[in-house]
Amino acid sequence: MNSMGIFKAPVGISNRHIHLSEEHIEALFGAGYTLTKTKDLSQPGQFACEETITLIGPKGSITGVRVLGPARKVSQVELTETDRFKIGVKPPVRDSGKLEGTPGIEVEGPKGRIHLDQGVIIAARHIHMTPEDATKYSVKDGDHVSVAIPGPRGGILERVLVRVSPDYALDLHLDTDEGNAFGLVNGQELEIYSK
Repeated sequence: MNSMGIFKAPVGISNRHIHLSEEHIEALFGAGYTLTKTKDLSQPGQFACEETITLIGPKGSITGVRVLGPARKVSQVELTETDRFKIGVKPPVRDSGKLEGTPGIEVEGPKGRIHLDQGVIIAARHIHMTPEDATKYSVKDGDHVSVAIPGPRGGILERVLVRVSPDYALDLHLDTDEGNAFGLVNGQELEIYSK
């Protein structure tokens, strides 16, 4: 592994969740409904909501799936590899927002139920950063970096997508399967290596 471009970033471990469009928020929670923010997330303007929904797949369901805000243009479900066995869907590993050809699912809220024709993914591991960070660390949007994980269950995570925007804050996003496999905790600083 090339030691060029080493920098550190905090890890944010993400559990299963759903992003909803305004139309779907109203279908699931009622006309004119506004999501209730419970806490800010690591990315500016993003937040966890009090609201939860149930995902219903061919083999089973998962209750208490957290809604994240604000509303998006298109609804998207992010699961882990473990979740897919429980509900019987086979989502691909994808970058957020790349939903073409992904499976759909039934979503149930307190006031209604909807069917998503597509939008279920396992989120590809990625690191958010500002353009200033990208310049400082000699990477660009769309690059891939490696992450060194210390400790008794340590290892190397390859193919971590770099996502750059002035709206982002430096944060490495992994799902709970990845976090648990390496014994990671939220906020832990990890070394990033550019290719």
